[in-house]
Amino acid sequence: MGRAAAVLGRPRVAAFVAVAAVVVAWFLVAPHLPYIGHAWNVALVAFVVLPGTLVLVLIALPLWSRRLIWPATLVLALLALLFSVVGWGLPANFAKLGAAVCAGWAFLSLFEALSWVVLVALIIPFVDIISVWRGPTHAITSKHFNVYLDVAIAFLVPAGSAAYLGPPDVLFYALFLAAAARWGLRVGWTWIATTLVYGITIVVANAADVGGLPALPFLSFGFLLANGDLIWRRLRSS
Repeated sequence: MGRAAAVLGRPRVAAFVAVAAVVVAWFLVAPHLPYIGHAWNVALVAFVVLPGTLVLVLIALPLWSRRLIWPATLVLALLALLFSVVGWGLPANFAKLGAAVCAGWAFLSLFEALSWVVLVALIIPFVDIISVWRGPTHAITSKHFNVYLDVAIAFLVPAGSAAYLGPPDVLFYALFLAAAARWGLRVGWTWIATTLVYGITIVVANAADVGGLPALPFLSFGFLLANGDLIWRRLRSS
């Protein structure tokens, strides 16, 4: 904890512990609360539960460049598998979240230039659309939904309902946020924009009454919206 605290700073550590306590408490209590209606559940998860959980990623962001991020990814993935096997749903859910976040940060360490991130932001929407429409994601969610639930990260609302993000959704979310920090872009606005568009994705998916929408096009749009002018200047100058 000593080196992590040195990287994060005491205020960040305190903030992370406080927010994590609130988030864990909510995840413990939510399944036991009475049903408040579908529309209220959608609004709650999209604009309160999801941002409240993902703010942990923002607080822990200085850890993205640590050398132990690759081992941390592996350890968290193994813990997620172990917790799932023994039936510990809540620890498994947070381990999956941590593994996906660390994987995104580890993946970013392989990038050599901001242009690589921009290229990914332009490509992954099309890959995600094809995957959700007729590719692997469609096959899993339509025929083997339990498999999707085994790997997806849940964001709980009253009466046991939940919204889900797949591991790639969280991986690229973490990658774009860390990219903003690495190349001096707008970290705060990146978090706001990418988190907000994920919330909007949940609202749109429920309003359209579809099982799920490609989330990565929304994510890429949020990242480019927050940083497009800075990215353009950097690419032109280089």
